[in-house]
Amino acid sequence: MSAQPIPAPPSVTERKKITLTDLQRKKEHGQAITMLTAYDYSTAKALDEAGIDVILVGDSLGMVVLGYPNTLQVTMEEMLHHCRAVARGAQKAFLVGDMPFLSYQVSVPEAVRNAGRFLQEGGMEAVKLEGGRERVETIRAIVSAGIPVMGHLGLTPQSIHQLGGFRPQGRQAAAARRLFEDALLLQEAGCFSVVLESVPRQLAAYITQHLQIPTIGIGAGAACNGQVLVTHDLLGLFDRFTPRFAKQYAQLYPLMREAFAQYITEVQDGAFPTEDHSLEMSEEEWQSFLQQTQSASPRWWVEAAVR
Repeated sequence: MSAQPIPAPPSVTERKKITLTDLQRKKEHGQAITMLTAYDYSTAKALDEAGIDVILVGDSLGMVVLGYPNTLQVTMEEMLHHCRAVARGAQKAFLVGDMPFLSYQVSVPEAVRNAGRFLQEGGMEAVKLEGGRERVETIRAIVSAGIPVMGHLGLTPQSIHQLGGFRPQGRQAAAARRLFEDALLLQEAGCFSVVLESVPRQLAAYITQHLQIPTIGIGAGAACNGQVLVTHDLLGLFDRFTPRFAKQYAQLYPLMREAFAQYITEVQDGAFPTEDHSLEMSEEEWQSFLQQTQSASPRWWVEAAVR
């Protein structure tokens, strides 16, 4: 039996703008929420045209775009720069900006100001921040300011030194109970959704069942209300490592390297550019140019140009 063709997504003009109401309705109706990261205009535009529900401008850009060893070095200015690019490319997806390290941990007033910058300067519609019970007061204040908040529990990359590296979380009963309690606290604080990263699938399913708000899984099994991946992992664009929970739908890094090598070879061999890649002057204009320039020395032309 031949494989069925993948149906084309609805055009951007046909789609309606995704809102928080739509995301909540998807949970209630058992419809999966789709979410991917983007850090630039072109990727955001492609995701939007493909029909993605949510685009996250993740602080993962520190690793996959800026080449940092982890996410801790990412600044507010870097995040806002990439948020603006994504906002220009996406018309229909719901846009979430990742609050970087120390943008919300220092004080509640500073957290509210920085969250507001994502909407006011970055063109985002919500923010995401990491942590459980220790972030409840901050989340309440941000939500009270009219800014939607997505929580993030489990493996929280901004706490990798405290966690001892990129390790799965909630595998012991006590840790699982704390994570479950944190999810309930984030919901009570006003989060519209919670990302569950690298936690056992049974625990993610239990949390999803007991929360009224959607859960978004990444390495947390299929029972979450939605899924998110780093787009560079999905496309095979990041060569340093691929998380176990990430499925590669393409392997573009080797293709990029091959294309770059072919370009270098063709330039060195004189095979590129050809006439097909070059511009032409009309013969009349070319002859006129030659007559003008050949009538005087190069030095005369230099002096004439600066007069």
